[in-house]
Amino acid sequence: MLSPLNFRGEVTYSAASRGLKPILYSYFRSSCSWRVRIALALKNINYETVPINLIKDGGQQFSKEFQALNPMKQVPALKIDGITISQSLAIIEYLEETRPTPRLLPQDPEKRALVRSISDLIASGIQPLQNLSILRQVGQENQLAWAQKVINSGFNALEQILQSTAGKYCVGDEVSMADLCLVPQVANAERYKVDLTPYPTINRINKSLLALEAFQVSHPCRQPDTPAELRA
Repeated sequence: MLSPLNFRGEVTYSAASRGLKPILYSYFRSSCSWRVRIALALKNINYETVPINLIKDGGQQFSKEFQALNPMKQVPALKIDGITISQSLAIIEYLEETRPTPRLLPQDPEKRALVRSISDLIASGIQPLQNLSILRQVGQENQLAWAQKVINSGFNALEQILQSTAGKYCVGDEVSMADLCLVPQVANAERYKVDLTPYPTINRINKSLLALEAFQVSHPCRQPDTPAELRA
């Protein structure tokens, strides 16, 4: 792993940019970063990790160096094939188009649309409403209730959709981009103490996916920047 910090504790990127492997700028607990880590693991892509601590020093994503990589000041960002891509679903779609095996988008157009719809429901309709930047705005005393409210609202819709689309996984019996979005969002729900009892389909799929190696090696408890007390 390439260290993102110099001797003064500042974020640096020059060493990473010289590497030949893809470089993933990631935070261990970021659900968006976890989506990409799962995709990289499933597609057996060897890569380097540069941790970006979203808490330390007021948030390393706000440094000038990182803003040069991603002006939105968010993780993940992936350097690959001579380009830098931000936004997790855009990264996954690029990997799918350039490294299509195993596929994460079904060949059937209808199933492909379902996968994208479920992915967007989570990535646009749930996760952004309970991420760190929003929780800071609602105030410390309101954070738990706010996160539970938005996750429950999204999961009510998601459970209904999955009851008609799911096989073993979100859409049929093949792992897809939708599954890469589901597992990190369930982890967020558990972190914010959401009662998952009303969501049996979500629960069942999540358990099946967590049994797969790609979901295990990419888990937040097994990352280079995972704090010692949270490591598995």
